[in-house]
Amino acid sequence: MLTLLDDPISGNGYKIRLLLAFLDTPYTYKTYSVLKAETRTPEFLAISPNGKIPVLILEDGTVLPESNAILNYLAAGTPYLPTDRLHHAQVLQWMFWEQYSHEPNIATLRFWNHLPELDDVQKAQMPGKRANGNAALKLMDTHLIEHDWFVAGVPTIADIALFAYTHVAEEGDFDLSAYPNVRRWIARIEGLPEFVPMESAH
Repeated sequence: MLTLLDDPISGNGYKIRLLLAFLDTPYTYKTYSVLKAETRTPEFLAISPNGKIPVLILEDGTVLPESNAILNYLAAGTPYLPTDRLHHAQVLQWMFWEQYSHEPNIATLRFWNHLPELDDVQKAQMPGKRANGNAALKLMDTHLIEHDWFVAGVPTIADIALFAYTHVAEEGDFDLSAYPNVRRWIARIEGLPEFVPMESAH
């Protein structure tokens, strides 16, 4: 059976839990607290040297880190990863963009809200991350004017990757009411069969 190492508050981990729910795939769930530095212990680093979650351990013991790599692995051969060459590339396009332009801003401000206090460097970075996060949400909202889903007119792992941190963006003090198309897309995902909310997705 697959084993997922994760922190329940992690949007990156939730991506995996949500896809596993959509695929009705059983797995063993092991939790590690990032806030308590449990992913920096010698035990965890021996499993995954980058010290980050999520980590998927395959049935043969192979360790696969990086949330979007895990999504690609699990979605291969399923409707969540198109086989059409262009559509496949467009899924990857959105997933690369999510990790470079979306997650570092939206997810980071949400995570910082969990910290007891911020240092001077973090405080100095907040305006830039706020602006970049809103720019990401605006780009998504514009794309969703004419699209129900991000690629190929169907739910894919591009939607799952983007949904994870977008639907909790308000926990980072982003105002989703300014992005009505994003809000309608969130509702579409939440209406899919087998959907599980973040807090119970394990």
